[in-house]
Amino acid sequence: MTDVDHDRAAEFASEHGARSVPGVGELLDSGLDAVYVCVPPWCHGPPEEAVAAAGLPLFVEKPVGLDADEAERIGRLIADAGLITAVGHHWRYSQGVALAQHALRDRPVRLAMGAWLDKVPPVPWWAQRAHSGGQVIEQAIHVLDLARMLVGEVTEVHAIADADPPGVPGADIDGATVANLRFAGGAIGTLAATCLLGWKHRAGLEVYAGDLAISVTEGELQLRQGRDEPQTRLLDPDAAKRAADRAFVDAVLGRGDDIRTPYEDALRTHRLACAVAESAARGVPVELGARNHAV
Repeated sequence: MTDVDHDRAAEFASEHGARSVPGVGELLDSGLDAVYVCVPPWCHGPPEEAVAAAGLPLFVEKPVGLDADEAERIGRLIADAGLITAVGHHWRYSQGVALAQHALRDRPVRLAMGAWLDKVPPVPWWAQRAHSGGQVIEQAIHVLDLARMLVGEVTEVHAIADADPPGVPGADIDGATVANLRFAGGAIGTLAATCLLGWKHRAGLEVYAGDLAISVTEGELQLRQGRDEPQTRLLDPDAAKRAADRAFVDAVLGRGDDIRTPYEDALRTHRLACAVAESAARGVPVELGARNHAV
């Protein structure tokens, strides 16, 4: 493994029986089968470019970039190289999401309401726009990805933001964002995000399809139909993360094909998150390109 903080990388490697090297070049020369790119948003680009040039499978932590342009460039390099890829949208492996998809199989969603209501994570770069891209791109993108899974592609967004940043040193990101979403299938939706709290209050998505109401978070699925009592199932958030890793490793080893978020598909979610951020910054609706309209 390698990291810009060499001492930290060496300590981590020692704890887990791995080996640390000074840089990406040395890492790629060490005889790898695949690479995990786990870097903050503003650091994406050069690592993926180097891995693509080496022809190695790669797992990329979300978001795949700080903005759309760099992610699109990397996407083209990866496609040209024909690599096995996966992106860390682990909610796609949640048992609750699978049950929600099953319940919605014959029911078109008409309304979706997503939220990520939380505190500022304890890393210094997160509240700086030039390093994280803001809360929607870095964090609430999980909810947007879930909306794509359960409802479909988004064709237009219109967002507004509270420009007052959270009260942490160096912060310049929006403290709160609200976006209206129009889906290709006719459904409408909202996303609300804030990092002004002192605790994680809620992160998830509610969808409504006729007389069916479904609420999905990392830790719980709630389903209610008609006048029936709600059905609730508790979920293990770490199980989905393990499943995402297992699917990637199995694909690299040639013994499975269950990668649910290849880089190409993650780009669709990233374009959506960037469109929300752009709309909030400009104060106008933003339409997504034709590549995100296709289902």
